[in-house]
Amino acid sequence: MTYKRVDDNQAQVVKALRAEGWTVQHLHAVGKGCPDLLVGVTRFNVKYNFLLEVKDGSKTWKLTPDQVIWHYNWKGQVAVVTSPEQAVELIKGLIRHE
Repeated sequence: MTYKRVDDNQAQVVKALRAEGWTVQHLHAVGKGCPDLLVGVTRFNVKYNFLLEVKDGSKTWKLTPDQVIWHYNWKGQVAVVTSPEQAVELIKGLIRHE
């Protein structure tokens, strides 16, 4: 089994998302390029799911080869975030444009 390292800021991102009242499921243990988090949001009785890959914005980062392949092949929404604020604003922005 391959261990996937969790970025140092992932706990802060999860805390910020949950503070918005959203649900968060950790996916980082899935591996094979799968994003770190699945976020569930309900707005006006419409349910949304968002996939987030968390990277540490205080460091130079890049997607792993497996992540590049996964992101390329995924037909739905997926985004890379580097801070709690960016994660919250990204999701709010996506919901506003629905």
